[in-house]
Amino acid sequence: MIQMRVDGGAVKTNLDRASRRLEAARAAGADVALLPEAVDLGWTHPAALTEARPIPDGEPCRRLAADARKHGLLVCAGLTERAGDRVYNAAVLISPAGEVILHHRKLNELEIGHACYAQGDRLGVVETAFGRFGLMICSDAFVRGQTVGRTLGLMGADVILSPCAWAVPADHDNTREPYGALWLEHYGPVARDFRLWIAGVSNVGPITAGPWRGRKCIGNSLLIDPAGQTARCGPHGEAAETILHAGIRTVPRPARAAGWETVWGENRGP
Repeated sequence: MIQMRVDGGAVKTNLDRASRRLEAARAAGADVALLPEAVDLGWTHPAALTEARPIPDGEPCRRLAADARKHGLLVCAGLTERAGDRVYNAAVLISPAGEVILHHRKLNELEIGHACYAQGDRLGVVETAFGRFGLMICSDAFVRGQTVGRTLGLMGADVILSPCAWAVPADHDNTREPYGALWLEHYGPVARDFRLWIAGVSNVGPITAGPWRGRKCIGNSLLIDPAGQTARCGPHGEAAETILHAGIRTVPRPARAAGWETVWGENRGP
């Protein structure tokens, strides 16, 4: 879980930084690496409208694919995607062979992001050597009823990876108002009900342009286990860069399938 600084609009700086972090993660034994949302340009930075590049052929995706291939890593990252006349807040899962094997476009963008990004149009899971992965991005997690996460659970995800950009006002006092309750509220029930893992990784650093200019991204990246409990939590702060490592074991699907019937039976009511 690579909790790294992302500088708005500075695509080369950000990709160089991501490359170094991916190398370090692999050197420490990682098989799967998760980077933040819009790791190329920063979330809602105005450069999205002019600097977004296609997936998989744009330079940011090709750079990450080369890193995945070089290090033999399964890499998930949030990217700013140009597709024709539209720009999407996207995420990719790249195989250790350097191929994009899953491509998500954010469905539940905050209203302030609508000036930058078009509505997402896809949701999926993919089988890998490490289990079945699904992707969502940041506020996808708190759609009413946790619909996105629960749909990925129904599709058989063992692990949901979520690139994020968690930001607070510049004067936020984390000792008085500890950050993270929103994500625990929505990650926990999905992880518990479907007996899967959810990893949400946020960037750190100031937001220097766009509708949230003046706020700061503060990390607090989270890994939630199949019991709905916090397995790992990253440090809080706009300078709190870190790499969090965790070994996980997925729950066998036959055991989870029985749980789905129970959960959704209860939700239907009498």
